[in-house]
Amino acid sequence: GTMTKRPEKPSNEELHDRILGHFAVLCVPVKGEDIDAAVTQAERHRLSHLEFLESLIGAQANRRRERAIERRIHEARFSAVRLLETFDWEFNRRAIDRTQMEALATCDFVRRRENIVVIGQSGVGKSHLMQAIGRRGCVLGYRVRYITSAALLQDLIAGLADKTLPQRLRRYDRYELLIIDEFGLDKIERQESPVASSLMYKVIDARRCKLSTIVITNIDFDAWGSYLGDPPLAMAVLDRVVDNATVIKINGRSYPSAKAKRASAPPAAEK
Repeated sequence: GTMTKRPEKPSNEELHDRILGHFAVLCVPVKGEDIDAAVTQAERHRLSHLEFLESLIGAQANRRRERAIERRIHEARFSAVRLLETFDWEFNRRAIDRTQMEALATCDFVRRRENIVVIGQSGVGKSHLMQAIGRRGCVLGYRVRYITSAALLQDLIAGLADKTLPQRLRRYDRYELLIIDEFGLDKIERQESPVASSLMYKVIDARRCKLSTIVITNIDFDAWGSYLGDPPLAMAVLDRVVDNATVIKINGRSYPSAKAKRASAPPAAEK
């Protein structure tokens, strides 16, 4: 019989071009020089097939991950760069449980769709801690949104005026973690109170058992009724927030007032 000729192996150049073509089809932005560098490294360090592959696509994947994290942090609209690493744990050491905060920073509560309520006077570090936890959420791949209670209500009341309320409400359902800060800080205007509390209820109720919400407040539960101006509705909001929630009460000193006290204290007499 006639011998079948074995197909010729493609040259390295052909393979190189084919691989670039494959990456292009898969939308992986690997350039020719990336392949060359990875091949050189593989030959020099005698890398296994898997090590070679990881060196070729790992850097690309990491860059894309970093960009996605930056995008989520930008979308979260935190009020400032707040990190657990920069939190002053000593100042309110007795009032704040560091172990608990670091456990919350794993964002398991987001995965479990649980809520957090943090109660404490202004300046104890509530907002810093919760924004830091929110930022960790962004790094872990969750969509997060930080907003003050006043800004949230303003947004929804504007939605009533221009008839975009359903779309605006839906926007808040996009986030796996919604952080509502300064709840109870400013008195809601009397004329807005009935509508405001029902709007707040709508946001909280839509997220119930599906998405996580953090409420940061300087008023205790018994004052929610007078803040929202509608005690029965406030009870319903409270019911939905506290259901499946970790409640953290921080009875600590206020950082700004301690700073102000130090600033106004007469200089110590020279010894």
